[in-house]
Amino acid sequence: MNELLKKYATVILKTCLKVKKGQPLFISVNSERLDFARIVTDVALEMGVKDIYFDITDSHLKHSLLKNLSLEELKLHQYFNKGKWNEYAKKGAAFVMLASETPGLMKDIDSKKLSDITMYSYKTREIFDKMRGKTMVPWCIAAVPTEKWAEEVFPNSEDPLTDLWNKILEVCSITEADPESIWNEKISKLNERSKKLTAAHIKTLKYTNSLGTDFTISLPDNALWQSGNEELIDKTEVLVNYPTEEIFTSPDCKSANGIVYAAKPLSYQDNMIKDFWIKFKDGVAIEWGAQEGEETLKNIITSCPNANMLGEVALVPFDSSISNSGIIFYETLFDENAACHLALGDSFPECLDKTMNKDELYTKYNLNKCNNHVDFMIGNKDLNITGITKDGKEIKIFENGNFTKDFE
Repeated sequence: MNELLKKYATVILKTCLKVKKGQPLFISVNSERLDFARIVTDVALEMGVKDIYFDITDSHLKHSLLKNLSLEELKLHQYFNKGKWNEYAKKGAAFVMLASETPGLMKDIDSKKLSDITMYSYKTREIFDKMRGKTMVPWCIAAVPTEKWAEEVFPNSEDPLTDLWNKILEVCSITEADPESIWNEKISKLNERSKKLTAAHIKTLKYTNSLGTDFTISLPDNALWQSGNEELIDKTEVLVNYPTEEIFTSPDCKSANGIVYAAKPLSYQDNMIKDFWIKFKDGVAIEWGAQEGEETLKNIITSCPNANMLGEVALVPFDSSISNSGIIFYETLFDENAACHLALGDSFPECLDKTMNKDELYTKYNLNKCNNHVDFMIGNKDLNITGITKDGKEIKIFENGNFTKDFE
């Protein structure tokens, strides 16, 4: 296992992030997975990295603080101040975000309080987020399992942590001889698919499936479809989500109409939202409901200005490696790459025109501007998506959960 973990760390740093000798490195990691952070550190040091900062998170510590301190007291606590992200962004660091979940841990925490402190934390790292939005910062989200998360995914396993590690390494192709070549080929295919969708000049997307989704949303003129491979301002290409299966763009945020039903649960800030739906009118979420976690869903939608509008549409075939695993991961990094999804909150102006000022793009193309961005999955095995082009032609994009032959 140690050799596979070192291989995983190496692919993250070399293949995904393209870390350079002497470049500062910022590692965000759950305290339960410091063992893997040590492996990442050893690989980085071998690559000539010397300046390494560790942003160590701890879900249980966070829970204790939320349980016992007021919002104003929480804002004074160093745990929620992410100013170091700004400092390292300005230093030109590469950012490794090692995602972990502790599903259900925050179920006894007031969801508005959790939402408010999350928004506050984001505000303290504004410089990082702005630089990332301008493709000035190399970053990559990859996953490391915790015991609680593993037990949620594999409730009947005798060794759930090992099982989840094995599944993560499998879907990231670490168990293959040459994962770098596999991912280069996958990204090439995703980029080609993005070009096909862009060339089709789709104006409106119509979604229907057996869950009850009946939804339309429009795209701005000149919308660009992109993959998870991001070209930075210095022309370096980085894989920001590892793994990835999606192509995506940003919609006209005032155009969403109809109802969408979630195809998978959503784990948000260690709170579970299950069997939920959202109804939109003229771009705005006007009604919603959930069998579990409705208050958390409400607080996502009302967390900040424009959090009730959409900033992303993403297409993922049902017949993908993550989906075919048959596993619900309860982690957006994986689950969003197993199903078509939408995102409430901020959009991606770079999906329209990379030469224009970002603030001008928001206004010109009706892009959503928001301090939050939350993906949720709507794709299932019988999802159908029809695209209507600028000249009124209808094109089948998805049929029974997968891309049609024109976009394979």
